[in-house]
Order: sequence, then C-alpha cells, then structure tokens
Amino acid sequence: MLEYRSPLTAHLSGFGDLGAGDKNLIQEAVGKRVRIAAAHSDIVCEGDSPRWVKVVLEGWAMRYKQLPDGRRQVLALMLPGDICDANAFIHQHMDHSICALTTVRYAEVSQADFEALLTASPRLTRALWWSELVTLSIQREWTTNIGQRQAYERIAHLFCEVFARLQAIGLTQGESCEFPLTQTDIADATGLTPVHVNRMVQALRHDGLIELRDKRLHLRDAAKLRHVAMFTPAYLHLSRI
Repeated sequence: MLEYRSPLTAHLSGFGDLGAGDKNLIQEAVGKRVRIAAAHSDIVCEGDSPRWVKVVLEGWAMRYKQLPDGRRQVLALMLPGDICDANAFIHQHMDHSICALTTVRYAEVSQADFEALLTASPRLTRALWWSELVTLSIQREWTTNIGQRQAYERIAHLFCEVFARLQAIGLTQGESCEFPLTQTDIADATGLTPVHVNRMVQALRHDGLIELRDKRLHLRDAAKLRHVAMFTPAYLHLSRI
C-alpha cells in the first residue's frame, strides 16, 4: 500500500528532506479542522480578523484585491499544499481576499498548532519559511510579468509556472495538468482583457505550443513554450525541478 502524503507534506518536501516525525506533525495539524468551500466562494475576506492559518488540501484558490467599482486583480494562485498567509496572526485584519476557483477542501490550523510546528523541528521550520520566501519570489515574478513581458509572453509564463508547481507536487500527467482558470481569471492575473487573452491563447495554440480544453492544459512543445515565456524555474526554488 502506498504511503499517504498530505498535499502540505508534498509541498514542504520540495524544500528539504522531512523525517517521519515531521510528516506526522504535519498530518496531525492539518487533520484537526477541515472545511469545504464551494467554487467562487470566498475563503478569506478582506477585513476579516484572522483566526486560522488556512492550507489548501484539494482544489484551486486565488488571492485577490478588488476595487470599489468591482475591478479585480488576481495576486496569486493557491494550489494543493499551499499555505494561505502563514504570517496571518501578525495582522489585525486581512488586507486581501482568497476565493475558491473550484471546490476547495482546506484545513484550518490554529495559532497554537502552527507555532507548535515551527518549534517541533528545525527541518520543518526551515521548510515552512522557505515556502513563505518562495511565495514572495513568485510575487516578484508576477510583478515582472505584468510590467515587462508582452501579452503572449505573460500567458505563456503563467502556463509554465502553473505546470511546474503542479509537477513538483505530483499533480501532472505527462505533459498535461488540470487548468480550471477561465479567460477572465487569466485576464485578471495578467493585467489583460479577456478579449486579449482569447487572442493570445489562440496564438499559442496556432503556434503548436499548447492546447487548452475541458479545463486541462496540454503542453504541445514545452521547451519552446518556456523559451518564448523566458521562463526559468529558479525563482520557484524547488529542488525537484
């Protein structure tokens, strides 16, 4: 029988070798309080008083900011194993929202349990903070993406990043992966309009680089896609990639 690994264990294992004791601690922490969020519902709302560190166990979510007139900027994608704001307890109120893109199963970890993880094992502490540093690194790459890459390159880069992150936790199948984002989601993540996104996706498909259908992304020419996106996975700091 294969050993079950929680998504958080798979995620943190990319940042170092965790022992059996570390994995047991993780499993215990994320198993105490598990919740389900319906697709398109908020898991965290801006202005909330944080009480839990939330960990995505299944499904996709996104971090976002919304302007008073309804315009939205997607700031990050949250994939299985991702920790939603490990430093949440520092804040009195959340300064952003997190929305489920699909049905999301997530764990709520109390402050006491999260702090216990940090003090239980130096390897686990290192992996947790490494994860937070990678979150910041991805944010810097997204800023560069919007500020400097052309539309074609931005979308190609997003596809490359998502595939690499899913591959690191064993959620790809060959050269394909789940991809539930709509063109509006992609537009809000890349600073484009849905119409422009549609044109660029069609161009990437026409150039033989990707296929996007039935909420799945297929990389038809992964090497060329990485080249046109100027994508190198070093900023993800994942030892397996």
